Amino acid sequence: MIEIWQGDITTLAVDAIVNAANRSLLGGGGVDGAIHSAAGSELFSACLAVGGCPTGAAKITPGFKLPASHVIHTVGPVWRGGEHGEREQLASCYRASFACARAACVRSIAFPAISCGVYGFPFEAAATIALHESHMAYASGDFSSIVLVQFSEDGAKRMQQQFLKYQLGGHVSV
Repeated sequence: MIEIWQGDITTLAVDAIVNAANRSLLGGGGVDGAIHSAAGSELFSACLAVGGCPTGAAKITPGFKLPASHVIHTVGPVWRGGEHGEREQLASCYRASFACARAACVRSIAFPAISCGVYGFPFEAAATIALHESHMAYASGDFSSIVLVQFSEDGAKRMQQQFLKYQLGGHVSV
């Protein structure tokens, strides 16, 4: 099942949560800072050992003190007007995260709104990409649950609207 959920991603008891990280993977603001804080200092050490991550890629670590067993770190693109491959880079974040999840035998996974905060990706475009990539991954049969998390109630309502549009035949071109 693909579902929209409103709340704090660090509280979800799924096999893996996805971290919208920066290239260093060593923590930052927003969801990245919240995940590092909730997971404890061991996450910092594990990320240091991983050695960073390029935009559009993903790397996996244990979840440490989180309810989730794993954290999949992905680096989304900074929005620069949409003419610099940002859509494909964001789609790559989802594909790479799902590939990490498959390799770790993850069956349930939760995603934040990658690149929609300080990276400035337009929400509706990002939501459509998230929905498309999640639908493709779910259709593979490899996942029992994919949760698209929005911290705010407004964000959850907006994601639900995009979900309904997508179900009604919306198309994504990346």
